[in-house]
Amino acid sequence: MLAGGDGTRLQSLTLKIAGDSRPKQFCSIFGGKTLLTQTRARLESLFHVDRELFVVTRAHETYYREELRNVGDSCIISQPLNRGTGVAVALALLRVLQRDADALVVFVPCDHYYSDAEAFGRAIRSAISGAERYPDSIVLLGAGAHYAEVAYGWIELGSAISHAPIPLLRVNRFWEKPSLPQARALLRRGCLWNTFVTIGHASTFLDLLCSQVPNIVLSINRALADNELEAAYRLMPAVDFSGQVLAPQPHRLLAVRDTASGWADLGSPSRVMDILARNNIQPAWLRDGHQSLPPSKVLSISCIPS
Repeated sequence: MLAGGDGTRLQSLTLKIAGDSRPKQFCSIFGGKTLLTQTRARLESLFHVDRELFVVTRAHETYYREELRNVGDSCIISQPLNRGTGVAVALALLRVLQRDADALVVFVPCDHYYSDAEAFGRAIRSAISGAERYPDSIVLLGAGAHYAEVAYGWIELGSAISHAPIPLLRVNRFWEKPSLPQARALLRRGCLWNTFVTIGHASTFLDLLCSQVPNIVLSINRALADNELEAAYRLMPAVDFSGQVLAPQPHRLLAVRDTASGWADLGSPSRVMDILARNNIQPAWLRDGHQSLPPSKVLSISCIPS
């Protein structure tokens, strides 16, 4: 579970809800539970607890210490600094491969919304099955797109290579944060939004990373061996896993279409408010009159209908 992001775009809202600028994954935006707790509950029927790992950032320990109090230290991967999704994924993979060279891994962000957890579970199981059948590929979970969103990654689908229980499809191209005209064209072509839920063998993930950011993998590997992770992180550039690792290698990607889980990325205050309105959710902080946001935040809507 990836829970190391800073969530800066949502800080104006988390400040109103929690009284501080905590990252959104540690905030109770709806449902009376944090997004991290909701993610754990969504996964509890899919994976054994002792196979769950949490990638966090040390600066957020105040927020995750209590929430992960029942999780063993060996299952918490604490990054010295947030260096982006690519570095977090690489560190997690190297830790996993130390324990199990044949591991199959599912990466799940902890700051997303789902309206149907059962549909999410069905899509995950299908993606795992696909990754087991095609061990040299990475399987992406793609959500049905409803408008020309420019802040998401998009998956351009190719032909189906299997049809049951949910079709497994080739990926022709991966588009990371396209322009508005491109997003409109992708929407018309039936492309999917990338949810960042990503499934595959740990060794295959590592192979993709080594082909695009070999110095990052080498640096982390050396730092783990020398117990110098903090020094390595200080010198390390941020790496975006979707844009820098997945996008250049569509031939290594497969996709499962998830059209029923109601996925959404809680990336901005305006998007949160839209999700709450569309799903008729009224959390306590909204009922208590905290719904007014700074005008600049309300109007900075990146979800642009086609």
